[in-house]
Amino acid sequence: MKKLLTSPSQMALSPQEMVIYQNVLKHVTPISLNLLAIKVTNRPEDFNGWCKELIDACSNRINVDLLEPEQIKPLKKLSDLLASGISVSQLRMATIAPWPFYVQFLEQQSEIHAFEERKRLLQYVTILKSQPLADMSLEDRLTVAGKHTNAHDTAVYKFDVQWFGSTKGAKAFHQVLVDCPARIDQALAHIPLEGDIDAAQFEAFVTDFKAAFSAIDEKATLAPATRLLAMRRPDQFVSLSSSTTGYYSQGLDLSLSGNNDFAGYWKWLSQAVHQAHWWRSSEPESSDEIFYWQHRAICLDLLLFADEKTAKKSNYLRLLNKPAKTTKSTTKRVKRSKETAQELVDRALTDDSIEDFVRAQRESIVAQVQAGKAIAEVIALIRKIFG
Repeated sequence: MKKLLTSPSQMALSPQEMVIYQNVLKHVTPISLNLLAIKVTNRPEDFNGWCKELIDACSNRINVDLLEPEQIKPLKKLSDLLASGISVSQLRMATIAPWPFYVQFLEQQSEIHAFEERKRLLQYVTILKSQPLADMSLEDRLTVAGKHTNAHDTAVYKFDVQWFGSTKGAKAFHQVLVDCPARIDQALAHIPLEGDIDAAQFEAFVTDFKAAFSAIDEKATLAPATRLLAMRRPDQFVSLSSSTTGYYSQGLDLSLSGNNDFAGYWKWLSQAVHQAHWWRSSEPESSDEIFYWQHRAICLDLLLFADEKTAKKSNYLRLLNKPAKTTKSTTKRVKRSKETAQELVDRALTDDSIEDFVRAQRESIVAQVQAGKAIAEVIALIRKIFG
């Protein structure tokens, strides 16, 4: 372990990586004896691999029972720093990576980042693009916007809508989506669904996006806007959030003067992301790579730290595996309009696994969903009765 802890001093670290390493050493000191008790056989020669080896030791091999209460906080801080180091080193790799290397890394990361679930989200949003936000159900609107709720029925929304940047805390943003979604549509209309996007189009979007917030006497912030842009054009825009901006700042030289620095975001996007070798690559011939290429900007999110626990934090899985309530008094139902219920049921019934006898009960299912029952619950009951 001692050799592992000192090995980065022999590596060619970037200034950002050196700062992270120095901070790691500060938090190693309070738990150094506990770490030295861990047997280490793998000693990577690169900073990314070093961070991964040490974070695994901290997460899975340290004897937590022997830690004193005052050592828990340094251990948590150490793990956070190592996660930051992994994100920063992987993002810095992206500055020089050609397309084959970039897509190979995305594929390697796909399982721990729950990419199959993320892919279902992106495919769902692709279908939604044909209609304005103002015409969508609130659940669909929040799917595009990045806020998961209990109303996202797992029979229809088979994904966590907060992958690629949660906007759950952006109250003003969600108020705009509820009160005046047509204003957001007006802003998004400046961003074409195909082809290049220039600075004038982006600035027109920003002007109308800010105007939408002025209508409710609030100021527009950058992160929710990047979520909308990345969902509309995942090949062009990167979604930022409070938890990821710092990583992009250290790993890809993102420089913002505040949480409403739209000009700084565009400058970074056009000078850093859009100049990267992997981004400028021609559309690949391999069908396995096309989806990644069509979503190559938003997929930078897969270069951030993840472990075996990341996929399990999905809000979709949380709702899917939520224990059924047994008492009527504690059961919270989400009542819907008939139109919304019909829309959700029809989408659920398009699933190839749905039997014909279930589809034949469409009107009954709609009525039950309108009353507040979950679609999956109603379908399960019908299968039990008629199957």
